Amino acid sequence: MATTKIKKGDSVKVIAGKDKGKEGKVISVSNGKVLVEGVNTITKHSKASQANPKGGIIHQEAPIDASNVMYVQKGKTTRIGFTTVDGKNGQKKVRVAKATGDIID
Repeated sequence: MATTKIKKGDSVKVIAGKDKGKEGKVISVSNGKVLVEGVNTITKHSKASQANPKGGIIHQEAPIDASNVMYVQKGKTTRIGFTTVDGKNGQKKVRVAKATGDIID
């Protein structure tokens, strides 16, 4: 499996699925899935326990496939590429927004 180009903290927009068009920040990335703030919320019924004495209904985000989100830069979606830049300690691989050519990180 190829590495995902989306990282924790990125702003993304959902491009497919029931939440198409929604934007949010990436909370976590694992196994080709991303957890996006406020997107793909599910309702979970929890039993009363010591940690949660009342129990009840909890609303939380569920992971969605990384292929269903797109990076957002300056309000527009863009694809992400990689390039190398010269630094103090030799060359460094960095992410680049393909639409503008700007270095992301």
